[in-house]
Amino acid sequence: MSDEPLIPPTREVLCGDGRAWLEGATLTASDAIVTSLPDVCELGGATLEAWRTWFLETAELACRKTHDEAVIAFYQTDIKRDGRWIDKGYLVQRAAESAGLSCLFHKIVCRVAPGETTFGRPAFAHLLAFSREARFEVSQALPDVLPSLGKMTWSRAMGVEACALAGRFLLRSTQARRVIDPFCGMGTMLAVANALGLDAFGVELSKKRARRARSLVIDVTGRGDGA
Repeated sequence: MSDEPLIPPTREVLCGDGRAWLEGATLTASDAIVTSLPDVCELGGATLEAWRTWFLETAELACRKTHDEAVIAFYQTDIKRDGRWIDKGYLVQRAAESAGLSCLFHKIVCRVAPGETTFGRPAFAHLLAFSREARFEVSQALPDVLPSLGKMTWSRAMGVEACALAGRFLLRSTQARRVIDPFCGMGTMLAVANALGLDAFGVELSKKRARRARSLVIDVTGRGDGA
């Protein structure tokens, strides 16, 4: 056994605009993006049409910035607005295809128990992963439906269970050593990445949430690979 001390994973959080950061970023094969793009209500009074355009452009930008051999994953919950269902899974799939990426998996994450009726937001979320060159090995299959998204650190957070599945997939099936979340909120994905031994980097527009994201700690021990 080596006597060298273990180096703890790093975390850095910038307070700023995630899209602006992406525009100037150069990512490597060891960088994986795992993020949830902001909803229309978080975009400063934008109309639904303006938000949809922003969403597609930002998702495509993130995909184009992803290294050819790396992976990008989106956790998104659809919205119901004015009698219309806005399918964010479709939107990120469209953006990824425009950027030349293929879908590696599409998971459904239950937000409430199956069979329950919800109104403002659907009962499930999407977790989709894409890459240009990486391919998903069938022998490393993960559950296609997660029965629970897990604990949420705030109302717009990615669920801990979904984050843990994404992180373990990156460790087991990719070259990723750093997880990047350009819209990190309070840092759930960053904290889960660190708990799994991965470095983490986030960008958050809110100063308050950025401060929280720098210190959030989440314990993922005791959860299996399907977490």
